[in-house]
This record gives sequence, structure tokens and C-alpha cells, in this order.
Amino acid sequence: MDKKEDWNLELSEYIKQGEPNRVEKTKTWETAIGLQAVDGLKPSKYLIKTAKEHIEGNIDIEEVKIRIDEYYEVQGSRKNFEKESEEADKVAVRIAEILSEKAFNFSPTELLNIHKRLFRDVFDGAGIYRDYNFTKKEWVLNGDTVTYASYETIKDILEYDFEQEKKFSYKGLGMKEAIKHLCRFTSNIWQIHPFCEGNTRTTAVFMIKYLRTFGFEINDEVFADNSWYFRNSLVRANYTNFQKNIFEDTSFLEKFFYNLLTNSNYELKNRYTHIDNIQSANRNDLKGNNCTLEEQAIINMLKVNPEITQEEIANQINKSVRTVKTYMAEMQKKGLIERKNGKRNGEWQVNV
Repeated sequence: MDKKEDWNLELSEYIKQGEPNRVEKTKTWETAIGLQAVDGLKPSKYLIKTAKEHIEGNIDIEEVKIRIDEYYEVQGSRKNFEKESEEADKVAVRIAEILSEKAFNFSPTELLNIHKRLFRDVFDGAGIYRDYNFTKKEWVLNGDTVTYASYETIKDILEYDFEQEKKFSYKGLGMKEAIKHLCRFTSNIWQIHPFCEGNTRTTAVFMIKYLRTFGFEINDEVFADNSWYFRNSLVRANYTNFQKNIFEDTSFLEKFFYNLLTNSNYELKNRYTHIDNIQSANRNDLKGNNCTLEEQAIINMLKVNPEITQEEIANQINKSVRTVKTYMAEMQKKGLIERKNGKRNGEWQVNV
């Protein structure tokens, strides 16, 4: 999405105002609504109006859900009723609710639960693995399809991939290698395609929750503005055609993750992901630093608030203060950060 939608422009006004509680809610809504573009869905004006009331603190998320359900109970009897808007609105509300919750369990069961919560009463099969094989024509592949996992193997492959990820250690791993690994894990889940519908949105919500366990607050604009690119990059990460000399390529997805996690500004154009486009992504263009995932999360916080305390950082990344002090001492040795104007009244300076 190269141009911001009207709803995005409306909601972004709350970010400009800078009130912390409203900013956090706005970012959640931008991600939740932006993800609907993955399936070509657009929100209704009523959802935007209701979301703004939630951001302003006039209603809670439960009231938002009630209002949207009641709205479509009435709309369902009208001739000009748009089914696509109903799906966009209901799923966006549910994404906003899930992203506002702290609870998370890294497991295939959590993935199933997210899918069930997002698509309950929206379409059949919510929270159930698909029970048939399929193909899907992709614009980015000139009508060809990714080879998805056989439905008979979904459960076993998911459990294997999750177990391997649990065993993998990101400790001491630089951002370049960490992001490459995260992209492969993400694309593997997506390629399994556990569900009949809603696979990309479910994968995105799960990965946002997972990345938060590393201490990251996700850059909402990346999903809000580039959700279709996110899907196309997943397609390219899982497509091989030996006759055409095309191979699986995670570099498109890597650029997306760099923007998502490090506030980089790689150009994310859908046309670049097309197999016929000569301007392919290039891993040599990716500018990694010597940060680890935890260090990058801390750097992101320091950039937003140079006066943040180590206690506040520890609370945000769910680590002990002692662990945070160890991280930051190492970061100072690396020259990534430095303390200015003393320990008590000073602030942190980021050098990357």
C-alpha cells in the first residue's frame, strides 16, 4: 500500500497528539485494520468511528465488540449490505483485543486459539485445521501456486517446527542472523497453511505476540501500510521453480522484518516481489548491526524515551533489573549506547 487510506489518516491524528494511552491504542487499531488488506478487505466508516471512541477512552473493547455485532445484525437485513466490511470490522476488533492482552503461550495450540477467536462466526472452520489439499493462484507468481503442506501432515509439521524454534537460542546472535531465522520460522508456519481461510492474518497476530516476548513494541505502520507486501513476501519465501531458475527467497520478508523491528526504511513495493521484476530484493543490501534481539528492543525504547529507567525497561521486556543492567553494560562496551550527564539526572544516547 503506497498511499495511506482515509482511515489511517484519521487515526494517525491521535499519534500526533502524543498522549501515551491514546498512542498505544491507535497503534493497535492501525495494525488490526491494516491487516485486513491481506484479503482485500476494507473497514466500514462505522468501525473507524467506534475505534476512535475506544481510543478516546469513552468505551472499552467489550463495548466495541457489542456495537459492531449489533450494527451488523441490523445491516444484515439491508440490500446494500457488504459482507466484506463485516468480516473486516469483526476481525479487526478481535485483533485489537488480542493485541491488547499480555497473555501468550508459544505453542500450536495458541495459533489455533488465535484463529478461533478471530474468525468465530465469520466463516466455518474457525480454530480447526483444514481437512483438504488446495492450490491458490498468486499474482506475484503469474498465476502459479505455492506448494502447501498436505492436510494429513499439518499437526505433526507444526509441532516439529514449534519444537525446533523452542530449542533455538538467539543469545548473542546479531540482528541480521536473528531476523533471517525469524523470517524462516514465520514463512514455515505460513507455508503449512494450517487453516482454510485467514492463515496470513493469524500468522501475523501470532508473530506480533511472539516478538513481544523479546521486548519489542511493533512498528504499527509497517503492518498498517504493507500487509499485502507481507503476504507477497511470504509467497516468495516459499516458491521454487527450477525451470524458470526461481528459488525460495526470504530477503523480501527480511526487509519487512527490519522495518518492523528496527524502524529501518527499506522500500517495500509489491511490484518488487513479482517474479518478473528485475529489481529483486538483495540480501547484500540488508544492513545488519552487531545488536542482539534483546539489545535492539532496548535501543528502540531508548530512542523513544532517553530518560527511561532500567527498572522500566526490565518491566517492558519481562527480564530482571539485574539482567537489564548486564545487557546495557555490554551495549556500552560495544559502543551502541552511552550515558550522558550522570547516572541520576542523565539520559541515554543511542549511537546506532
